[in-house]
Amino acid sequence: MNDNRNYDYDAYPEEKRLEYDRIARWIPPGSRVLDLGCGNGALMELLQENNCICKGIELSESGVRHCLDKGLDVQQGRIDEELPFESGSFDVAVCNVTIQMVLYPEKLLKEMKRVADRQIVSFPNFAYFKNRFDLLVNGRMPRQLLFGYQWYSTGHIHQLSLKDYYALVRDIGGLSVQRRDAVPVGYSLLDAAGRIFPNLFQKTIIVETKNI
Repeated sequence: MNDNRNYDYDAYPEEKRLEYDRIARWIPPGSRVLDLGCGNGALMELLQENNCICKGIELSESGVRHCLDKGLDVQQGRIDEELPFESGSFDVAVCNVTIQMVLYPEKLLKEMKRVADRQIVSFPNFAYFKNRFDLLVNGRMPRQLLFGYQWYSTGHIHQLSLKDYYALVRDIGGLSVQRRDAVPVGYSLLDAAGRIFPNLFQKTIIVETKNI
């Protein structure tokens, strides 16, 4: 049975996720970067090509092992508790499609704010129109949101929309939204509509915030 609550990176081939290039464009060369929930380290490898100094934290044993085999500076641990770094240790903290999988997303963002001046977070948008339609018509957890898993075998425990994330940013305080992007869904009309109505037509959203 597919189960991503303890993601096994040995079972899946290396892949470059579509959001990586978008995130990398926002990070200047030479930046000190903390990658939270770094998986197999593929994003860290990309950032190090731009001379970024990267550290990572990953919960999955297989993910940590893959990172260490690549020579990456990664340690195993949770990312939604106090992080083992001094305040202001990094220029940028990144959490890529993982905030919806932690118990305490508010603690995660607070810690990102503490250790870095800028924060980049990406997440699947629960309010994506296909999810809304699936829930309305079929009355069940939207299949679009499960990425091939079942509602009971996924680690996605805190589903959120773009509006939810903006509300979290306001609740934490001391953060300013700098910019937003999204992974294209592959249809020009939908991608154009997403620029106007992001909470409805953008499926995977990337948001950058900055300490104020």
